[in-house]
Amino acid sequence: MREAVAALRPPNPRHPLPSRRDDRPKGLNALGTLARHPELTRGFHTFNGHVLFASTLSPRQRELLVLRVAWLRRSTYEWEQHAIMAADAGLDAGEVDRVAEGPEAPGWSPLEAAMLRAVDELVGDAKVADGTWAVLAGELDDRQLMDLVFTVGAYETVAMAFRSFGVELDDDLIQKRK
Repeated sequence: MREAVAALRPPNPRHPLPSRRDDRPKGLNALGTLARHPELTRGFHTFNGHVLFASTLSPRQRELLVLRVAWLRRSTYEWEQHAIMAADAGLDAGEVDRVAEGPEAPGWSPLEAAMLRAVDELVGDAKVADGTWAVLAGELDDRQLMDLVFTVGAYETVAMAFRSFGVELDDDLIQKRK
């Protein structure tokens, strides 16, 4: 399982790895669930390590995508964990709340609105609509566009898994909510 967890750290991260402070959520229920299948966890962590720490998207952009997936899929665990990570990435509490309102909520930049709309379209139809793609492609390069689609796919998988397996909120996440 140590190897599987270590796979989460890519060899060439673009973004900082999370700090290991005592006041940070540990993700113990998620890790405990994944520990049941170390080989699968190693493979997924290699992929998810790229999404989290080596993506060509900024941490802020990544967290907008992940939170929107979590909201659409009613993945409470994913939402609570990534609301904390979103704050680390520079989103304020109002922006995190606004993710739930979606791409039409006031205050998003055109790119951020298009990113949120892309999540809605990928979750709903497994394809980014041409108009949304045009806005995204006007500001993102090919690698960023690929990272966007794969980030949504990765967290769709997480939402399906955590909800299906009944992963409960960790005590430290519950404490952060209060």
